[in-house]
Amino acid sequence: MSDYKAVTQEMFRAIAAGGDVDEAVDKYMAKDFIEHEGLPGMDNTRDTPRQLFKMMHTALTDFHVDVHDLLQEGDKVVARVSFVGTHTGDFMGVPASGNPVDISAIDILQFRGDQCVAHWGVMDMAGAMAQMGAGPHA
Repeated sequence: MSDYKAVTQEMFRAIAAGGDVDEAVDKYMAKDFIEHEGLPGMDNTRDTPRQLFKMMHTALTDFHVDVHDLLQEGDKVVARVSFVGTHTGDFMGVPASGNPVDISAIDILQFRGDQCVAHWGVMDMAGAMAQMGAGPHA
């Protein structure tokens, strides 16, 4: 059995590294990747994570991913992560606030070979918006 936890860790590191998001997505996500998390204005292909992570890099200075937990069962990995940075650019219509943000997420990633073929997830968007000053504080 492949060590998909290691691949997941590498994938998050590559996507957050500040380099080429397109290169990271093309390397770690299969051409037939399916996105099961509904994100406003985005489709269900590998262009969804491409758009999301480009938006995060643009909106969050010092963007990085903190990986808290990884659990593997067969060809799936469950990841508890935080998307972290300082809100210095527009994020989903919310203008820069200068606030630090720590967006919690739980992801389920399914792999084939060394590529992710599907993603299901829940991201705390209400908490993210509150931290950016666009909603009630929890």
